[in-house]
Amino acid sequence: MMLRIKRVPTVVSNHQKDETEETARRSDGCGKNCLRSCCIPGAKLPLYAFKKLDKIDGDKDVLATEDNEPPVAFLDSLILGEWEDRMQRGLFRYDVTACETKVIPGEYGFIAQLNEGRHLKKRPTEFRVDKVLQPFDGNKFNFTKVGQEEVLFQFEASEDGEVQFYPSAPIDVENAPSVVAINVSPIEYGHVLLIPRILECLPQRIDRESFLLALYMAVEAGNPYFRLGYNSLGAFATINHLHFQAYYLAVPFPIEKAPTKKITTLKDEVIISELLNYPVRGLVFEGGYSLQDLSDAVSDACICLQENNIPYNVLISDCGKRIFLLPQCYAEKQALGEVSPELLDTQVNPAVWEISGHMVLKRREDYDEASDENAWRLLAEVSLSDERFREVNELIFKAIVNGEDSIENTADTVVKEPIEEKKTITKSSHRTMVAGTQECLVQQ
Repeated sequence: MMLRIKRVPTVVSNHQKDETEETARRSDGCGKNCLRSCCIPGAKLPLYAFKKLDKIDGDKDVLATEDNEPPVAFLDSLILGEWEDRMQRGLFRYDVTACETKVIPGEYGFIAQLNEGRHLKKRPTEFRVDKVLQPFDGNKFNFTKVGQEEVLFQFEASEDGEVQFYPSAPIDVENAPSVVAINVSPIEYGHVLLIPRILECLPQRIDRESFLLALYMAVEAGNPYFRLGYNSLGAFATINHLHFQAYYLAVPFPIEKAPTKKITTLKDEVIISELLNYPVRGLVFEGGYSLQDLSDAVSDACICLQENNIPYNVLISDCGKRIFLLPQCYAEKQALGEVSPELLDTQVNPAVWEISGHMVLKRREDYDEASDENAWRLLAEVSLSDERFREVNELIFKAIVNGEDSIENTADTVVKEPIEEKKTITKSSHRTMVAGTQECLVQQ
């Protein structure tokens, strides 16, 4: 049986069209200044070339480089400054800075935003939710169809080992550049998309090279309030073209404050822990001898989930030093009719930001009545059951061992018993946080 759900797709580009319009459009040049062969010859875009490094500075949320000043402030000028420029030019569908936002009173500190403009004037579309890996379909909307005015800059590793910035650089079609573009339906200030090797038209699936690129972006930004997120197909990604999302929000996410229990330490010193007392079960990765070590461990785990058809979300936090991996199942439950009408009526799609504790609400009544209990009730439907989570963990650790040769277990072994539900804030090494448990299956 093929599982499908209907949802309103997010419009991420001003050139995004319904599939019928895209299919009907002629292919002899679009006149939209896009990133396809019809418009790209001779095109130039800014290029930020980052310095590859082995280790994140443990004392500062910045790159462990010499005292050299970068040629341009990556976060403040290049991302946020250029994002504001696009806002002044009217490229966004609404002013997200005018959206009401509040920290919900209570012990968890969930963040609620009222964003009534994000789903308006779009009809629900059917999405398949039972296949995490699907082939790229060039007839559907993809990021080569965005206008060049929506692209902020190219993001590549420096060839000479030093940070470089070129205000106007040719687009190297042969080497398929990675780019950072605005999301025209932003969730928060500075909401952008990182699109690895955009011209290769990769489907939405993580690979080692692309995930490392996302980590470099987090490290380069050097600000713990600038986070990157990833949604797999089946976990509320609606565009099957490889991309990460990122935005700036100057408040801790509830998931970042959740206590954790160490499960194991890999031979390259990557530490894997389990989230405790949080409504969605998940793993936390940190440490490692190098950024590559941390990246490889997480990407191998993601690849394992993809190949086993398990939907998941990823949050890259603390300037790339902590990564949350969250297998989930809300859309499968939704397709099987197992989600209550009350939750469905909210039209909230629990993707990476919602799971992390930033609840994007589309109705005034839900915003006015937002509470810890309501947030918990929704996220509890996202989480795998304890038994299923243990099974998934076994798959992940086998995959990592195959890529690692061996795992060095610590005294803190895998938690065998379900974590007791409690609603108290617990201290941890990374701030404070919540409590709870519940069940789930698959999503989109």
